[in-house]
Amino acid sequence: MISIDKKVKVIEGCTPDRIPDEILSSSEPLILKGLAASWPIVQAGLTSHEEVEKYLLQFYKGQEVAAFLGKPENNGRIFYDEPLAGFNYDSVSTKLDFALKQLRQHAETSAPPTIYIGSTSVEQYLPGFRADNDIALGEYNPLVSIWISNKCRIAAHWDSPLNIACSVVGHRRFTLFPFDQMENLYVGPLDKTPAGQAISLVDFYDPDFQKFPKFKDALPHAQVADLEPGDGLFIPSMWWHHVESLDSLNVLVNYWFKGAPAFFGKPVNALFNAVLSIRDLPPEQRAAWKMIFDHYIFDYDKEDFAHIPEQAQGAIGDLTDDNARKIRARLLNQLNR
Repeated sequence: MISIDKKVKVIEGCTPDRIPDEILSSSEPLILKGLAASWPIVQAGLTSHEEVEKYLLQFYKGQEVAAFLGKPENNGRIFYDEPLAGFNYDSVSTKLDFALKQLRQHAETSAPPTIYIGSTSVEQYLPGFRADNDIALGEYNPLVSIWISNKCRIAAHWDSPLNIACSVVGHRRFTLFPFDQMENLYVGPLDKTPAGQAISLVDFYDPDFQKFPKFKDALPHAQVADLEPGDGLFIPSMWWHHVESLDSLNVLVNYWFKGAPAFFGKPVNALFNAVLSIRDLPPEQRAAWKMIFDHYIFDYDKEDFAHIPEQAQGAIGDLTDDNARKIRARLLNQLNR
């Protein structure tokens, strides 16, 4: 495993019902020490696997969940197969109670298969869980998900929303990089990914510096966060994060939220549309479109459009719910032609 000297800053005193605004607007990751320590699921995890099963299954209604199953020789790595044609795991649907039982049965196995249940909606699959295991982010309307596994590691990737990840059972290690290190992380395919986001192809346990030499340049910018049961981690939007689950049973509950109005679109959709419509244009046309994007998007300044009456500004005016609806309708009309 790579060695990282810089540790993520630790913040004491946050509670589930009070997370200061300056934390939610931080441009750096922060460990929120003991944020979820009072949750019943954390207390169950400090007791035994059986208590975790018992606690979770009281909310479970029997639906099948999506899981990844990896061979023991993968050593917990969730990744591609050798030619990047597929993946090194099987995707299956299973009952949560069966998966938890399998995790318990393999708890003492020296080389267990990887059992990984990722990003599962708490509201849909464990209704009632949040009554006693929650943080107060109501005004942000977060997407709350649960992640359950034995020892495994998820390649470095980024998420667009803000994220508070609560390690509630077991220990986890996050290795984080600011987004400007993207070119040093050797990112894989954009549309064929293990879980939706493009990932770094570097094996953090055994980096191949001949194949990925610029990864050495990324390491001085890395930060590591070691989470104990009950700790939370605030991950700013777009930060790369590599995630390791370190115990025979690990449960994480995370909160994704935009920190922006709900009517904002998903930036990744613009990326895919730009691949389709701009990337392979002749160089002079790409340069022109770069200037246009800078003018309207990346260097946007409202004063640059003061010469247009406000009522006539349309898509370049203030982005309101009504304006967003009109832009979305225009896009749908154009894309369907």
